[in-house]
Order: sequence, then C-alpha cells, then structure tokens
Amino acid sequence: MAYKIDQNKCIKCGTCVASCPVGAISFSPEGKVVIDSKICISCGTCYAVCPVEAPKVD
Repeated sequence: MAYKIDQNKCIKCGTCVASCPVGAISFSPEGKVVIDSKICISCGTCYAVCPVEAPKVD
C-alpha cells in the first residue's frame, strides 16, 4: 500500500510536504506535489492534514 497525490485535487499548499515524518513528499521541478513510494511508510499523515484530501491510497 502506498499513497499518491491526486493532481486534480491538489492545491499545492505544501501542508503534506511539511508534515511527512520521513520526508517522502516533495515538490517536483514542475511544481507538482509527489510522493516517493520508496520512502513512504503509508502512515496516513499526509491524508490527515490535507485540506482537500488529495493523497490517495494506490
């Protein structure tokens, strides 16, 4: 189980980036929020803090 960002919902506020306990979420060079599935521990913190519920379980 891993999380991905629904780019259609994401408002690029950075809340998930700041709250990820393992640093798995970042902004791509294109400005999209991305989750590195190799680092993500599927803790759900990104989903819990996201105001628009953009993180989704893949």
